[in-house]
Amino acid sequence: MVVPHIDIDRQKQALRRVMRQRRIDHPDSPLVISVLNERLAAEVLAETQALKIGCVWPLPGEADLRPLCHALHVAGREVFLPETTPKGDALVFRQWTPQAAMIAGRYGTTHPDGVCDRPDLVLVPLLAFDRTLNRLGYGGGYYDRTLAQLGCRAFGFALSWQEVGQVPTGIHDHALERIVTEKETIRKQAGEGKAE
Repeated sequence: MVVPHIDIDRQKQALRRVMRQRRIDHPDSPLVISVLNERLAAEVLAETQALKIGCVWPLPGEADLRPLCHALHVAGREVFLPETTPKGDALVFRQWTPQAAMIAGRYGTTHPDGVCDRPDLVLVPLLAFDRTLNRLGYGGGYYDRTLAQLGCRAFGFALSWQEVGQVPTGIHDHALERIVTEKETIRKQAGEGKAE
């Protein structure tokens, strides 16, 4: 008898392999990344109640959101970047400013040497997404644990080539409120994703 969560874990691992190869096959142009940053800034700044924004510093191969961090800072929003905690814990968000000293963290991550606080809105990286706003992460469960603990709003960001027909999901996976790509924003509408 196949245990359902084991089957889902295998499906996720297989999809992660596919998406890592796609990332190699789809090098991102500076223009595409610039458009993604502009679209994310417009989405976040439209959310006037979100003053503390959890963003990310890029890992190799990820979309570079450093221009977005600067734009949000200039617009008067507080920017927080995650510190990767020991496995099994939720992420800790530390305040970033353009003058912040950056510290090397776990798994090749980088975070600021800033005070810890709780973001109102978290921008979530992913390997793959689908139209029902499910995401496939890297497999550590950090964002699922973090979003469950924070209970805050969460927008995914991705490039359009990261879309798949269906992301396998388990009981601990959290769908996002919206996903922003360089081409469109997919929002939750009556329980389903809707492109804009």
